[in-house]
Amino acid sequence: MGNISTQEAQDWLIEKVAHRLGVEPSTVPPDQYFDELDLDSTEALILAGEMENWLGFELQTTALWYHPTIKDLAAHLAEEVAQRATSA
Repeated sequence: MGNISTQEAQDWLIEKVAHRLGVEPSTVPPDQYFDELDLDSTEALILAGEMENWLGFELQTTALWYHPTIKDLAAHLAEEVAQRATSA
């Protein structure tokens, strides 16, 4: 996978979270904590699996802990993709 921007990652996450919650993407605030978004643990695991498929690598299990909002996680994902691209 080529580089992704923070905005691309944020848009992807918002779309997936909105789909899981059955709401419009425009209603999902990027700075709200994941644990406030009413995703149950099964949905969170499915989301993580979809994210790993999209990115092409496995996420650290602590990624959501250290990056607890869509905005924070998106920035982390963009950085992680860029680091992997330069070390490949």
